[in-house]
Amino acid sequence: MRKIVILLFIFSAATALAGDEYRIGVDDVLDINVWNVAEMQKTVPVRPDGKISLPLINDIVAAGLTPMELRDQLTKKISAYVQNPDVSVVVREIRSLKISVIGQVKTAGRYDIKGPATVLDALALAGGFTDFASRRKITIIRQSQRIRFDYDAAIANAANNLAVKPGDIVVVP
Repeated sequence: MRKIVILLFIFSAATALAGDEYRIGVDDVLDINVWNVAEMQKTVPVRPDGKISLPLINDIVAAGLTPMELRDQLTKKISAYVQNPDVSVVVREIRSLKISVIGQVKTAGRYDIKGPATVLDALALAGGFTDFASRRKITIIRQSQRIRFDYDAAIANAANNLAVKPGDIVVVP
């Protein structure tokens, strides 16, 4: 009799648009299952150091891997304890895709994004502008890059509404 394992992959907006598989990130929550081994069925968070902890194998790096890559590594490690383990990795919650919105917005903060998002979406999450916001001088900080964003131009033409990426910081002066 053959075993059948169903793997669920959730693609992030940032990676799905690029055609890449989702990569596990810090704060994501994973379901790890080894078929017919109840002790190895766990829901685990990815810690700030990028690792997860499981019985028998202790810590293993998960951040930066695809669910399939993590499954392959777990299969190798678990095979020392379980004969022919059938491992599945399910991304239960995506919590690693975050953006920040700071400055002259009503609710500055760090926000989770679950799908494709734009600067206008980020501003909406932050509750919109305060009375003193400079709408035409918004800056998106992306790694070492600074990108200018004009709110009025984005409202006038949707093509001017830029996509945000995980890790972006939207600054409203």
